[in-house]
Amino acid sequence: MKETKKPWPAQFGLAIALVVLMAALSIARPNFLTVGNLVNVLRQISINGILAVGGTYVILTGGVDLSPGSLVALTGVVAALFAHPGEFAVFVPVCLGILAGALCGALNGWIVTRGRVAPFIVTLGMMTSARGLALLASGGRPVSNLSAAFTGIGGGDLAAVPIPILIFFAVALLSHLFLRNMRAGRHLYAVGGNENAARASGVKVGRVKLMAYTLSGALAGLGGVVLAARITTGQPNAGIGYELDAIAAVVIGGTSLNGGIGGVSGTVLGALLIGVLNNGLDLLNVSSYYQQVIKGVIIVGAVWLDRSHHRDQ
Repeated sequence: MKETKKPWPAQFGLAIALVVLMAALSIARPNFLTVGNLVNVLRQISINGILAVGGTYVILTGGVDLSPGSLVALTGVVAALFAHPGEFAVFVPVCLGILAGALCGALNGWIVTRGRVAPFIVTLGMMTSARGLALLASGGRPVSNLSAAFTGIGGGDLAAVPIPILIFFAVALLSHLFLRNMRAGRHLYAVGGNENAARASGVKVGRVKLMAYTLSGALAGLGGVVLAARITTGQPNAGIGYELDAIAAVVIGGTSLNGGIGGVSGTVLGALLIGVLNNGLDLLNVSSYYQQVIKGVIIVGAVWLDRSHHRDQ
């Protein structure tokens, strides 16, 4: 159940599709391949990429998490409330935002494992509740007047590279290494591949699922912190629809909705493909309405291919 033989052909094909798409866009719009535009694409996908990596953990276990978009709003508000100038060091709002996300994720995991409630229902409930909590905590208004140190996380550069991009790739690299090289990472694949066999071999299935949802929540919290820093406010209405883009990136990247197959490398490619597609459609002046239709078709097509692949096995 390791990320080895089966995922690579899908990832290779996805990489080719990404290159072809970029080549086509560069012909249609020569300004697509400019350094400024490519950096802008990476900056735009950084938050979705962070959420998608978190979603990979959950989907590998055969579950699903619909709450990251609302957690982005909640954790962004939580972080912003403690990020006013002169009140706390910058690590305080960052840690509180991530912690809030991790706690919500842990609650999701606890209800899924102990309550034996379907992940779809649990995370749908969290999606609604977290949005409500964000509105309550902020009074229904954006939380503004944030410190320069905090907003620098979303708008600053390090060695001429935007910090959100560095955070995204750091999260992706660490998660990739975790899934490939750590026992807990291998247990995620085992649980998703065959839960009964994993339990019979001594894997603590409940703990593994709890870990997956907690990590997903924590990364949603990190995404919320980065977004609040980038837009310089804790916005209670932020993150609407983000969970769909994150799930799309994971599925397009080759992670099976049945669990047990896939990985972070494919998720990164999926996030890049979605980001390049969105940017290219904007450059081509395609209506946002058509963009939603195109994205929906791509998601359904990716799931259809995944199901077809498993029926043929």
